[in-house]
Amino acid sequence: MTLQACAIHAAKDLRLIELERVETLADDAVRVAYGTGGICGSDIHYYHEGRVGNFTVKEPLILGHEIAGTVTETGAAITDLAAGTPIAINPNLPCLDCENCLAGRTNLCRDMVFFGSAAVTPHIQGGFREELVVPRRQCVALPDGFDLAIAAFAEPLAVCLHAVNRAGPLTHRSVLVTGCGPIGCLTIQALRLAGVRHVTATDVAAGVLETAASLGADETIDIARDASRLDAYESGRGHFDAAFECSGNPLALASCLNAVKPRGTVVQVGMMPPVDTGIPMGRIVSKELSLAGTFRFHDEFDIAVDALVSGRLDVSSLHSGTFTFDEADAAFAAALDRSRHMKVQLRFAR
Repeated sequence: MTLQACAIHAAKDLRLIELERVETLADDAVRVAYGTGGICGSDIHYYHEGRVGNFTVKEPLILGHEIAGTVTETGAAITDLAAGTPIAINPNLPCLDCENCLAGRTNLCRDMVFFGSAAVTPHIQGGFREELVVPRRQCVALPDGFDLAIAAFAEPLAVCLHAVNRAGPLTHRSVLVTGCGPIGCLTIQALRLAGVRHVTATDVAAGVLETAASLGADETIDIARDASRLDAYESGRGHFDAAFECSGNPLALASCLNAVKPRGTVVQVGMMPPVDTGIPMGRIVSKELSLAGTFRFHDEFDIAVDALVSGRLDVSSLHSGTFTFDEADAAFAAALDRSRHMKVQLRFAR
């Protein structure tokens, strides 16, 4: 028996391919019928550029790591998960044995297996396939009937929860968020969970700023039309206790460094291209700022699922379109259209 999968071969060369079905399950394995999956920023880079940073597609790569589905079969050793259970799939599979894993930093595992990555060759295949077989530890059970489209937000939400944790305690703090795509908006929601007092959000698109406001931003600034409003926050020694740079734009990072108070923290969430100039490094020194990176997540995935299932966070307004895999090219084009879409998801037609 063969199954369909959605694989990138080179920039803008996305094809439905046939895979051989795994017929025999290991004792700790779970067979999952794909339900839906979100198109992430890294998927978009692979599609449009054939690469993400230094990771270049050298062989067919099945994309996708924001995945939810339904259990159809379990291995002999599994007693706590039954066929028919909806699940969110954690795309991280750390080794649990290296120094980082043993120190509780599984997101920094030196031998991480992460869905849909060309970081190594052979590539690590992703979740855009009709059926997946994964270890039990990658499965987080959902209530019967839970909306899989919402469950597929667990992965990007976990990224944002981890980013917020990188800044330390934020209760009653004033925070700047630059870039209000899906990650920026989910970061705003995560900040609200963390008890932030005031969130100012910036972007260059009015539509996404409206969404940011609806999800918890107290103030929004359209940099394309009214950059002077942010200039006021950058004057003197800064205004905000912390900032989260979610756009990956060097100019936005410079704004964060200028707008944060002395001894504040700037968390770089968006992937930044190599930069030689334009970053006011002197600000880091003269204001004793902390500049923190953030990479994926570890135990935040379960927390993200719980926040979605409990209804503490409502992400439904971010789900802006669903396409079948036969329409994958249109789906990736839509995912770039910020005037119409936030989060685009893919389903199989059959």
